[in-house]
Amino acid sequence: MESAARTTTTTTHIALVSIPAFSHQVSILEFAKRLLNLHNNTFNITCIIPTLNSSYNNIATKPFFDSLPPNIHCIFLPSVYFEDLNNNGVSVEIQIQLSVSRAMPSVRETLRSLFDATNNVVAIVADAMVPEALDFGKELGILSYIYFPCSTMLLSLCLHSSNLDEQVSCEYRDHPNLIEIPGCISIYGRDLPNSVQNRSSLEYKLFLQRCQRYRSAHDGILVNSFMELEEEATKAITQHAKGNGNCSYPPVYPIGPITHTGPSDPKSGCECLLWLDKQPPNSVLYVSFGSGGTLCQEQINELALGLELSRHKFLWVNLRAPNDRASATYFSDGGLVDDPLHFLPLGFIERTKGQGLVMCGWAPQVEVLGHKSIGAFLTHCGWNSVLESVVHGVPMMAWPLFAEQRTNAALVTDGLKVAVRPNVDTSGNSVVVKEEIVKLIKSLMEGLVGEEIRRRMKELQKFAECAVMKDGSSTRTICKLAHKWKSLGRP
Repeated sequence: MESAARTTTTTTHIALVSIPAFSHQVSILEFAKRLLNLHNNTFNITCIIPTLNSSYNNIATKPFFDSLPPNIHCIFLPSVYFEDLNNNGVSVEIQIQLSVSRAMPSVRETLRSLFDATNNVVAIVADAMVPEALDFGKELGILSYIYFPCSTMLLSLCLHSSNLDEQVSCEYRDHPNLIEIPGCISIYGRDLPNSVQNRSSLEYKLFLQRCQRYRSAHDGILVNSFMELEEEATKAITQHAKGNGNCSYPPVYPIGPITHTGPSDPKSGCECLLWLDKQPPNSVLYVSFGSGGTLCQEQINELALGLELSRHKFLWVNLRAPNDRASATYFSDGGLVDDPLHFLPLGFIERTKGQGLVMCGWAPQVEVLGHKSIGAFLTHCGWNSVLESVVHGVPMMAWPLFAEQRTNAALVTDGLKVAVRPNVDTSGNSVVVKEEIVKLIKSLMEGLVGEEIRRRMKELQKFAECAVMKDGSSTRTICKLAHKWKSLGRP
């Protein structure tokens, strides 16, 4: 374990606790960077990160951590025992939850060491997957917050989960009516997160326990969204926070959009950026299923043929070997292969030469979405990707795979109306055929539907820009927190 002590001229120390998932690490550390930028580096921040394996020293992660400002220090804990969880029978959510729980003694020891070494830690901010860390804040007598890297809609669902559990007797996916979420659009039960789809499972029990801990986060929950994006959901939680007794919710602080601003590896993505430079404005469909998403072989074939038959230009990145498990590579950089011809339709690369580019490796998503040639984004609807799409004003084709991605897809499609979504059966697991893919691409890139979606997305982009301006809603919220924390620091 790295030493928690460090020499610094700053006066106020904040401790962060993340999880072994790069997307979560990026989100909470980008928040830390924004906090420092707004307050002239008057904070010292330590992020404690449990680890599972050595995959976090790969090409995608190392440049990000190497670029962190000197006031942010990361402590990577020794890997926990993980082999019994890393198999096809255990979901991503359970793997994260149980593995992080096993790391809690090390987290507690590190926090105590940090507190003793600096004598000036005033607050702990813990990722939403590790609410247990709030107990350590109470032990140390410091403020304790949850960092919620997902939507306010999902947070509202989490805070409402115990009520929902009592109201609905069947499996949510079998519920005949729409599920009501305070302050949000109503959605079908099949669009609730994977963790609630089997109510007799350990996964669901852990979800309910985690959500109950959120209610005890009395100092507040920092959510990576912004008022103008999810105003009604924020108001619903805030109104409930004013209640009395055990039924009240904690204060909620919308501090987003927090998105990836770190540099990309100079050797990663050069090919795709050079290719994009040669394409007409707004002409390319960007296709990415995130850092861990995988498709089955049949779906890869249908998607490839749909892209080809649409005759629209496309950039398909992070292509992985087929797998029937959507989250097969969530914890690693495995699954990437050197030659896409091994599992793409025969002749696809040759036939689409000039029309598209397929990459098996990482791509600099922020730079790609900000490129003038990008016209739309086929996305798995991870919240980081959704926010990046909003920040750059890029319309979406929502293609959720696992975790809370279907809930996000419902939000951007039916709530914000800035995305189209393939039709699937009630199980949500059917293969989307090439004809449906062609229809959606054309509607998004050519038709009146696409024009209206693009108009709405440009409006959201402006709201996102305003939220992070000097007097923007999210900037004011972060400053409010910062002033409170600095008032507790020692000179």
